[in-house]
Amino acid sequence: KSFKFYVCIFSPEIRCFYVIVKNKMYHPYLKPMAGCINCLDCCYNKSASVNHSLSDAAVRFLERIAEELALPMKKVEVCPGRVVAIITWVGSRPELKSVVLNSHTDVVPVYEEHWKHDPFAAVKDEHGNIYGRGSQDMKCVTIQYIEAIRRLKAAGKRFSRTIHLTFVPDEEVGGHKGMETFVKHPEFQKLNIGFALDEGKQTGRFTASYKLLPGVQRERETPVSFILNLCSEHLVKGDLLNVKLHLCVISRLNTNECFTLGDVTTVNMTMVKGGVAYNVIPAEMDVSFDLRIPPTVNLQEFEEKIKAWCKEAGEDVTYDFAQKHMDQNFTSTEESDPWWHAFSSTCKAMNVTLQKEIFPAATDSRFIREEGLPAIGFSPMNLTPILLHDHNEYLNEQVFLRGIQVYERLVPALASVPPLSGEE
Repeated sequence: KSFKFYVCIFSPEIRCFYVIVKNKMYHPYLKPMAGCINCLDCCYNKSASVNHSLSDAAVRFLERIAEELALPMKKVEVCPGRVVAIITWVGSRPELKSVVLNSHTDVVPVYEEHWKHDPFAAVKDEHGNIYGRGSQDMKCVTIQYIEAIRRLKAAGKRFSRTIHLTFVPDEEVGGHKGMETFVKHPEFQKLNIGFALDEGKQTGRFTASYKLLPGVQRERETPVSFILNLCSEHLVKGDLLNVKLHLCVISRLNTNECFTLGDVTTVNMTMVKGGVAYNVIPAEMDVSFDLRIPPTVNLQEFEEKIKAWCKEAGEDVTYDFAQKHMDQNFTSTEESDPWWHAFSSTCKAMNVTLQKEIFPAATDSRFIREEGLPAIGFSPMNLTPILLHDHNEYLNEQVFLRGIQVYERLVPALASVPPLSGEE
């Protein structure tokens, strides 16, 4: 069969899968995934509040995995209570630049009343769908990395380049106490990174394709916080800003060009805060917007638009950035690039068609790219409805197992890229 991957060029959890499952026993390679989800039950509050640090239970899970793989694991506290775990498979030529397989260890909140099954129990239904928070985002990839490495080591393989598996906290809340801080840490520099893989996204239920996210990263996730004083009048005007931004997107989509979600700027009003009582007019209102801006947009010009819209709304309307990333580096997807060539040629050998796409989210790989390092987003999930951050998130066991096979081919290809200029 032919599989299509979408390669994402820009972008914006691990709970442990190894414990008890409430249904039939899993395939051996599914047990770690089940344990990862089960461990989330211990690591995180099952309400709307989620702990974005790497919990003791998750650390113990990773330590057990490292022991099973007979590989060393290092723990790096990048901020108080925020630990990055690194499992390393040293290559035969450790002086060469390494390959990083990155995943984040946190998940978004759940509302259990909307789930068919306990979101932290890894229940498998009669169709082979495994339900659990993080089953798509991105504990599946975490375990696929691990199990691919397990298979390769069991087969007696070893590659010239060192492979690091990094497990990073805080991604779901912006990465400030995770990857953003880690890339400035001396331990990050010691990794001697040449290339990194991170999460991508899946394709819809009725397609025969994976969505692969290689390339650069989707633009930054940029929530803009508008402080709306004298709310009654200005909140209406502030909502006009939301309308203006949506009209910008719609006007671009209503053309003959073929766009994906990652090609356009998107906006969602996600929070409104203010007021003290029902019968008191608030002195101030705070309205937050989540903007996803593609790397093809001039960010300085875009901010000038925001300034103009605020001025138009009234002199008491001001804005501030909760997150603001100005770097717009792309990872090369030219066939002349050795990393991309290793990736794309391996996919071609697996009869996989690649389509490059801008990822409409913001993942940890944006911080890696800001350091001038190539990084690609890729999650081998096809025939899968997009349910990350949604209720009843699940991944089918056959899709999961196929993903291990994909990484079993990709990891050797990347870890065997011949020495590049300056490495010999």
